[in-house]
Amino acid sequence: MSRLWADRPTLVATALTLLGIAIAGYLTYVHYEGLSPVCTTGGCERVQASSYSEIGPIPVALLGLIGYVVILASLFVPGDIGRALTFMLTLTGFAFSIYLTYLELFVIDAICQWCVGSAVVMTALLVASLVRLLRPAGRGQPAPG
Repeated sequence: MSRLWADRPTLVATALTLLGIAIAGYLTYVHYEGLSPVCTTGGCERVQASSYSEIGPIPVALLGLIGYVVILASLFVPGDIGRALTFMLTLTGFAFSIYLTYLELFVIDAICQWCVGSAVVMTALLVASLVRLLRPAGRGQPAPG
């Protein structure tokens, strides 16, 4: 296994990013197919049908999907630049998630379980990327043999 993937924060970030891709991918699929998302909270369809579900012609779900894919790609960028890039991307995603959660709670007045799931994933990604930034693999560890 390469050193890049030998540290836990990178493995955790990769798993979380793949989960985010799955959530955003599902919501993007539902959007373009004109389907109602599977929902236990009763608010998913209302959130997805709101005027806030698109920015211009682009669905927010597609923006999320693109964001998660870019975060995944940033995990392959080596060194301090890659770790800083991942942190900045997750910080941006986290801020956007806060904004969208605010809209759900105080403007749309509906909760979408998929959106909450994505916000939780992005929050965990922010934490993993911060740990990865502050404790890069190999630093502070004794040299082998």
